[in-house]
Amino acid sequence: MSSQSQHQPQPQSQPQPGGDFDAADPVVRSLAAGESTFWLCSDLDPSADVLQNMAANYEAGVEHQAGVDPIVMKRAAQRFERFAPWFAETFPETAAAEGIIESALVPADAAQADLNERLGVELPGRLWLKRDDALPISGSIKARGGFHEVLEYAEVVAAGHGLNPNDPATYSAEEFRALAGTHRIVVGSTGNLGLSIGILSAALGFAASVHMSADARGWKKELLRSHGVDVIEHSGDFVEAVSAGRASAEGAPRTHFVDDEDSRSLFAGYSVAALRLRDQFEAAQVTVDAEHPLVVYLPCGIGGGPGGVTYGLKSVFGDDVHCIFVEPSQAPAMFLGVRTGLHSEICVQDIGLSGATAADGLAVARPSRFIGPVISPLISGFATVSDEVIKAGVGVLHQTEGLDVEPSATAGLTVPWRTIGHLGEGPRYADATHLVWVTGGAMVPSEEREHYVAEGLNLLSTIQP
Repeated sequence: MSSQSQHQPQPQSQPQPGGDFDAADPVVRSLAAGESTFWLCSDLDPSADVLQNMAANYEAGVEHQAGVDPIVMKRAAQRFERFAPWFAETFPETAAAEGIIESALVPADAAQADLNERLGVELPGRLWLKRDDALPISGSIKARGGFHEVLEYAEVVAAGHGLNPNDPATYSAEEFRALAGTHRIVVGSTGNLGLSIGILSAALGFAASVHMSADARGWKKELLRSHGVDVIEHSGDFVEAVSAGRASAEGAPRTHFVDDEDSRSLFAGYSVAALRLRDQFEAAQVTVDAEHPLVVYLPCGIGGGPGGVTYGLKSVFGDDVHCIFVEPSQAPAMFLGVRTGLHSEICVQDIGLSGATAADGLAVARPSRFIGPVISPLISGFATVSDEVIKAGVGVLHQTEGLDVEPSATAGLTVPWRTIGHLGEGPRYADATHLVWVTGGAMVPSEEREHYVAEGLNLLSTIQP
């Protein structure tokens, strides 16, 4: 059973952790039962008004309550452009793109035809994939944000010691590398953010420590260690890993903590994807406007990646884009936080869920402190998907598109069919563009990739109307 409630959540006054939420809410009850649940947020304010309010709050000095610097995306894009020559030199796989870190946009006609048949209904419009699974260097939606925060810190270190922070040659010089070696970057991660932070930190010469939760894959830990990164393993979940990382960095000299629960720098890096996507759609001659809406399905863990991308997309496309956050049915942290209005004051265990999922990059029990309160007015909807269907999505992409990805990558693959009849009727939705954001897979070891594919093919029958 799927919940199709169209009501906006009502924020609670002075919420208490694990407390005061409406247990009779049919959407919360559906989540608590571990069911595949869909909620469309109706009556959203115009995107331009929401973005203007965010900017006004930032200017008024209430950034941490509801504000966002209106030029945060532009500054992040400029930072990536400044570092592009360094990327092209340091990572040969980026040279063909002149050091710009971006993934392909590809149509998924074969997957769409396959899922039309399995789900017994034709999806209006066309299905596309955003291939962040093959993003250079660390292959996930987390990469842009992680890279951006490391680069921003590198500039601070360079400027603080009299080096030119705007010259990409600065970061290849032995003088900077020796200096970077006296500084440490720390992060807590389920895996993919840790890869982006660790690999780039090491490439710049920084010492790096990545605190990994129990659900992080062993190969990700070993890959980080092969780059000289300190990996600290924890028996608990993502929140424990982040808390341990934060504690280790507090008061430590020349140490920067990347706070996945509350980082504006990560957010800025994620948002840049929207600028690149606009150019890619133009190159593919895909129109996005009121008569040709864009619906984007974003895999969601703590919320930073999809939150930053949503901010960017709304800044670029306004009301012509609809962003749907997709989470595993046992770990709907952002969905639960927004629906109850409690945001980070509630976790999935408070409604009896485990927080455990095969989609390890999405295994988060409590959402970001920042993203929910600030970005929720821009989110068009939420969906949860069972682990079986997520795993089956790996089989679908392998069989139809020849793509091999990790389970986290396919969370949104079947969700476009669940929006039929709910986002709107009429001719314009016949011309909609449905974009599934795919994350994670290119770096997975072949043996583990083969396991994911075999498991996915065996579960194809779980994709049903």
